[in-house]
Amino acid sequence: MTYNQLPKAQGLYRPEFEHDACGIGLYAHLKGLPTHDIVKKGLQMLCQLDHRGGQGSDPHTGDGAGIMMQIPDAFFKKVCAGFNLPEKGRYGVGMIFFSKDDSGREKTEARINELIEQEGQAVLGWRTVPVNVGKIGTVAQESAPVVRQVFIGANEALKDNLAFERKLYIIRKQAENWAKEHEKTFYFVSLSSNTIVYKGLLTPEQVDAFYEDLQDEDFVSAFALVHSRFSTNTFPSWERAHPNRYLIHNGEINTLRGNMNWMKAREQQFVSEAFGEDLPKVLPILDENGSDSSILDNAFEFFVLAGRKPAHAAMMLIPEPWNENPYMSKEKKAFYEYHSSLMEPWDGPTAISFTNGKQIGAILDRNGLRPARYYVTKDDYLIFSSEVGVIEVEQENILYKDRLDPGKMLLVDLEEGRIISDEEVKSEIAGEFPYQEWLSKELVHVSNDIEETEEKSVPDLLTRQKAFGFTYEDIHKYLIPVITEGKDPLGSMGHDVPLAVLSDRPQSLFNYFKQLFAQFTNPPIDAIREQIVTSTLTWLGAEGDILHPNESSCRRIKLYTPVLTNAQFNSLKGLVHKDFKSKTIHTLFTDDLKSGLEDMFKEVDRAIAEGVTLLILSDRKMDGQKAPIPALLAVSALHQYLVRAGKRTKVSIIALSGDAREVHHFAALIGYGADAIHPYLTYATYKQAIEDGALS
Repeated sequence: MTYNQLPKAQGLYRPEFEHDACGIGLYAHLKGLPTHDIVKKGLQMLCQLDHRGGQGSDPHTGDGAGIMMQIPDAFFKKVCAGFNLPEKGRYGVGMIFFSKDDSGREKTEARINELIEQEGQAVLGWRTVPVNVGKIGTVAQESAPVVRQVFIGANEALKDNLAFERKLYIIRKQAENWAKEHEKTFYFVSLSSNTIVYKGLLTPEQVDAFYEDLQDEDFVSAFALVHSRFSTNTFPSWERAHPNRYLIHNGEINTLRGNMNWMKAREQQFVSEAFGEDLPKVLPILDENGSDSSILDNAFEFFVLAGRKPAHAAMMLIPEPWNENPYMSKEKKAFYEYHSSLMEPWDGPTAISFTNGKQIGAILDRNGLRPARYYVTKDDYLIFSSEVGVIEVEQENILYKDRLDPGKMLLVDLEEGRIISDEEVKSEIAGEFPYQEWLSKELVHVSNDIEETEEKSVPDLLTRQKAFGFTYEDIHKYLIPVITEGKDPLGSMGHDVPLAVLSDRPQSLFNYFKQLFAQFTNPPIDAIREQIVTSTLTWLGAEGDILHPNESSCRRIKLYTPVLTNAQFNSLKGLVHKDFKSKTIHTLFTDDLKSGLEDMFKEVDRAIAEGVTLLILSDRKMDGQKAPIPALLAVSALHQYLVRAGKRTKVSIIALSGDAREVHHFAALIGYGADAIHPYLTYATYKQAIEDGALS
């Protein structure tokens, strides 16, 4: 039986919806003093988080638990009989889960050895990790992997630790890609010269009982990062336990599908000074078969190895609320604005703790809906957790207590031997480049205050309204109240309309899509009362280089809302700028909808080759012979086509739509790939209502 028992997509189950709610903890010596006591205290902390984990029908099989520590150099030099290890930092340790198929494992190990040698590194040896299978539950025993460690010596030419870590990453990614091609099953729990992870389908109490290494007095570390997993509505497995390779996570990533699509679109345009010609070897960056936490870890790992400091990567991926924050420094606000033009946030609610083995950080997302508290003791220990009381400490030994605020960061530098404050670390990172100067020079602003000009009327308004499914209720019970009441009108306490797919009446394509709710109950966000954590900023134009900060990377158009007025749309269309060339693509078809979409793709390819960066998908030229492709279908089909072709970041999609008229329609269009929307028929309907006296 394989250690990974996750089922494939079937029925209503989809693997991409796997999320988890968890308990997290960190115990560390601020001066970087490694001891076995830290490992033991970390395991004790993990046991205190037992209520945060989960068990199924077998109470002795957990949803997952684990611990990340520094490489215990003295321990490995003691137990690695038959081969010699170089000095600490000059070898990496790979912790690997294999299935119980011995012949398959030997072939896989041989391939890993080949890849190590191809990349110019040395295979020092292999070790079977001693485990006590009798200490774990029946379900966990049946799926328990063979746990092996590979030791890799650094080439003498690699003088820099980050360069060696990058080389280990390249080896691992090639091994993983080979495994997919040859249908081999194995999983790198960790592969690093700095850190190692011991985890599994265990309860917190079973971690050190299962892994006998953790009981050895020579197994020392300056920190212990621990995690207890609760697998909500998902299937627990050995590999989905935490810690991941760089981080532990409490919460969920609710923007995951969009984050994955955009990363997939960007990676085909990446040019990296750090990876050079090796970059294609590590693609794809994200393992989409992983949980939301592990996919976030994939992104974090790549940016750190591409040259970003861990704190910088965390600020990029999980930014604090900046757009509406009047108390933030100009330099820090410029940092966030610059990066928001290059990457969307990975939104939670989320609390993560991350480390590269030398620095350890923790950060809350901008909503701050996950607990994160910490103690600092007078004898230089840090206790950080989602709970209080995880490690007993004398009150007189507590230097101070604190908690993480929304968007704030806690950073421990083990080499400097101190906690670096949120303000200090972010000021240093924000001041690394002249972000404000770049933004002032390169950004093109399209204001909300552009004076409206008289828009030419739509002569066949009633015909178009009928064609796009406008009803009396749409206009008089929805559109007009939006203006008179200034909000999305409520018609009932619930939504009792039958599912569109089961209806025998013609339905708008928008009606087939409903809001995808989070798997966990979270407080609703009020966009008005909690304005500081919400934003409608939108960016148009080709994306810049996210890996190498430079002036031209923020050469984009800044919109304060994705819904364009007539004046804003005309301003964009008439913009004269070599980097913001627009073209209207008519989204119409006659008899064959598929051919209409394919014609649209071909026209878009020609436009991109001509240097167009603003694609306007328009159905205004519909008539008795040519029908409009539904805007949601046109936008989503083009978005996915461009993602697959590696061209999505070269252009923005503006939907000039006759059928978009409700908040749900706009949300669906944005969710499926539109960067901006101009609902021209809705505006024409409002103009007619004013002329008829229904609006004043």
